[in-house]
Amino acid sequence: MSGALYTREILRLAVSIPHQQRLDNPDGTAELRSRTCGSKVAADVMVTDSGSLKNLGFEISACALGQASAAILGAQAIGKSASDIKIVRANLGAFLEGSIESPGEWPDMDKLMAAQDHKGRHAAILLPYDAVIAAFADAAAKQEAA
Repeated sequence: MSGALYTREILRLAVSIPHQQRLDNPDGTAELRSRTCGSKVAADVMVTDSGSLKNLGFEISACALGQASAAILGAQAIGKSASDIKIVRANLGAFLEGSIESPGEWPDMDKLMAAQDHKGRHAAILLPYDAVIAAFADAAAKQEAA
């Protein structure tokens, strides 16, 4: 699979990240940095009593692929559980590694297909998912401590 990496669709997504503002008083928060590329993502979450995502806040410093990935996640994450996000992340990671043929079912996931051959970009693409999953874990830990 070869072709343009930074397609018009990737660039469109990169400039349309929803929830691109930190939350006041989040239930959980996480800030992660990729050792591979230096991308940084901070994620804040508000979680419902049933464990689904009520609100999300992002602060992102990443390449266009990382930003596009965050846009896809941000557009679909509200209402999802930590388990749901983990499954999507696992499938996207498996696709990037070449283990499965599709990056996932969410709208616009297919826009990430060109990145499969660019291993140096995989960490930036997965980082928003890892940050949201870590923020969910932080929220759960705070809930248990209360």
